[in-house]
Amino acid sequence: MMARGDRVDFLRAVRLSGPLAPAFGDEPVDLVIEHGRIADIAPTGSLPARGLVLQGEGRRVVAGLWDHHVHTVQWALNADRVPLGEMQSAADAARVMGDARALTDGRRVGAGMRDALWPDAPSLALLDERTGGEPTYLINADVHSVWLNTAAFQREGFTPTDDGMLREEDAFEISRRLNAADDSTADAAVRRAGDRAAARGVTGLVDFDMAWNADSWRRRTDAGFAAHRVEFAFYAADLSRAIAHGLRTGEELTGTRGLVHVGPLKLITDGSLGTRTAACSHAYDDDPANFGVLTIEPDRLRGLLTEATASGIDVAVHAIGDRAVASALDAFTFTQARGTIEHAQLVRHADLARFARLGVVASVQPEHAVDDRDMVGSLWQHQQALSHPLASLLEAGIPVRFGSDAPVAPLDPWLAIAAAVHRTGDDREPWQPGERVSVESALRASSRHGETDIELGGVADLVLCGSDPLTADRIELSRMPVSATLLGGTLTHLD
Repeated sequence: MMARGDRVDFLRAVRLSGPLAPAFGDEPVDLVIEHGRIADIAPTGSLPARGLVLQGEGRRVVAGLWDHHVHTVQWALNADRVPLGEMQSAADAARVMGDARALTDGRRVGAGMRDALWPDAPSLALLDERTGGEPTYLINADVHSVWLNTAAFQREGFTPTDDGMLREEDAFEISRRLNAADDSTADAAVRRAGDRAAARGVTGLVDFDMAWNADSWRRRTDAGFAAHRVEFAFYAADLSRAIAHGLRTGEELTGTRGLVHVGPLKLITDGSLGTRTAACSHAYDDDPANFGVLTIEPDRLRGLLTEATASGIDVAVHAIGDRAVASALDAFTFTQARGTIEHAQLVRHADLARFARLGVVASVQPEHAVDDRDMVGSLWQHQQALSHPLASLLEAGIPVRFGSDAPVAPLDPWLAIAAAVHRTGDDREPWQPGERVSVESALRASSRHGETDIELGGVADLVLCGSDPLTADRIELSRMPVSATLLGGTLTHLD
């Protein structure tokens, strides 16, 4: 009987996707796996089976799926936090938190609120009335704001605000504190979350936790973590430390058995749509004086990109509003840095050509287009730039990678693929149907670095699908059953 952790030698009778598929048509093929790589591909029955054989039974196999934007520890810990995504008002959210049980550290923490859609506004008085003296925290779905009661303000040493809200860097600091679990607690949560990700076909992710993650990932792999591959990012506060350690993007982190590699420098240059702080050319519809904020001025951004590039470090620039995207592209042009623009939710038409010419990658989250469509209608109706583009990016020749921004959206690449292909998550008509992409394009953007690895000599990071993604409808695609996930030929999930 086969089990997770077994090394597969022979994958029988699967149908390919990607560049090699036309060579075999839709006929089943066998894959030989040696030393974690695909050693041979041939029509089923042409090669003698050997070693441990996984029966594909004619199902579709796709390249291992990646989530290119994850806040790993926060995503893992969110399983123990009160879900607020379905709350319809501030009053509802405050009531639910008042009834919630405190965590072991004495805090009550909720996550996923979308206060920009609420008919009433958060206030300190409302939250205090409902939650009393237990420190209570409600984290926005976009993580760029946090609603606290007076007890929480006092515990964290912040001055209370009338609306009870902290935004941007203050909110990030609160999140860092809430995520600062002891190593054993955090690592156990990450192991459980890694197993859940493998069950959805995930073979790798880019970790954007707001912490120094090199030591954490060494510790986890030393303890046997092997659910997926990792590229870990770091932030400006740790840039000098990364340079001093000789870290270079793409290089293996020593002592991690090939599972962990150095990722980019992460820079946050504006806010978010839901917090109304994304830097835009036109004002927010509900606040004519508000154009959002640039949190890193252009000169400082150019300096950081120059320093990183000189040390062999790529950059991942968070830019949601069109002013922030333009500022990021200016900095890429000036420095010739390599890397990604994260989110790119509002992009000027004229900037598409610059994006492509520079070779900058658009690292986007298709599920945000589904989640944000109502906020766009109420807050960005008069913006002139492209909102949540996908097809426009691909048609301009821009490399595209998909992610979730978990825990902002669930870490499930099939949700992202379905959102990209159908541009709706419910029974409503597709939002901006011209931005829909093909299943093949969505799968490519969901593989490592947007590449398709099912090829001779390629790493055997593979997903055996329970139904055919190329013909699935929206619901079946978003709930895609995963029969098996292989990481370098080793089973990390078996249904």
